[in-house]
Amino acid sequence: MSASRTSEKHASQRRRREMHGRRAVPWVLWLSLACGLPGAAAGQVPETLNGPPIQVTPYAPEPGVPLITIPLGTLTSPSTDSNGSGSGNGSGSGSGDGGSGEGLDGGGSNVLSTLLGTSWGSTAVANAEAVGLNPTALAATCELESGCGANVGGGGGAQGVFQMFPAAYQEGLQTALAANPSLASQIVPGSAGMNDPVTEAIASAGYLMQANQALQAQNVADPTIVQGRGYYEFGPTYGTIVATATQSTPLGAIVPAGLLADNNISPTTTVGQWQASVAAKIGNAASQPIIM
Repeated sequence: MSASRTSEKHASQRRRREMHGRRAVPWVLWLSLACGLPGAAAGQVPETLNGPPIQVTPYAPEPGVPLITIPLGTLTSPSTDSNGSGSGNGSGSGSGDGGSGEGLDGGGSNVLSTLLGTSWGSTAVANAEAVGLNPTALAATCELESGCGANVGGGGGAQGVFQMFPAAYQEGLQTALAANPSLASQIVPGSAGMNDPVTEAIASAGYLMQANQALQAQNVADPTIVQGRGYYEFGPTYGTIVATATQSTPLGAIVPAGLLADNNISPTTTVGQWQASVAAKIGNAASQPIIM
């Protein structure tokens, strides 16, 4: 064999070996994957994190925009609400500079509902609010005096659902109109106004405002409805004395016997006992403030 043919044979064999080596690469890779041998795909095997993942804090990289940080929070369980209700009954009578009359059962914490149950009640409530009076104070007075019109009576000049005397009626109107002159358009003029519920409600609201002012002048902070009741029942002079007296003071020691007799109150009844009897008739309204 010539030297040239021998050289060509060796070159052909060398090319076959090189081609065989290139075809072996993917076969070796397939074998490593099938047998779990290390290879290029090993980098895609997921790893188990050690601890919680890193918390990413969002931010705004734009110039001039403040950094926005979202703090981590904790879950809280939803809260529950609870509701309650209550009612009470009571009856009573009374007379004085403010008024005279007998109240019906059904006071309790529902005095405002009783007032609103009348045909004129919503107007009376709106007018009370217009002068800054707590409408419940007006409703409690209405309940104590006449059961809000269900038992209008009384004598000695007391008239209407709020059982006001003429002098107290006029004073109350003046006070209320000074606080809100626009109420004048609702006033029934003359003595007929005392028997018009809307008109007398305005006068009663003004009189209760006077009670609040008088008690504040005696250093009674935020006078309550039960404290102002003495002013309405016993008049300005004795009403302020009762409101500032100790609970154990007998009413006979500070209120004239005749005035107590007109209201069917024993002279031995203490201030605390009298206030408790009022509270029993008007319920939780007793502790509410006179002024809103």
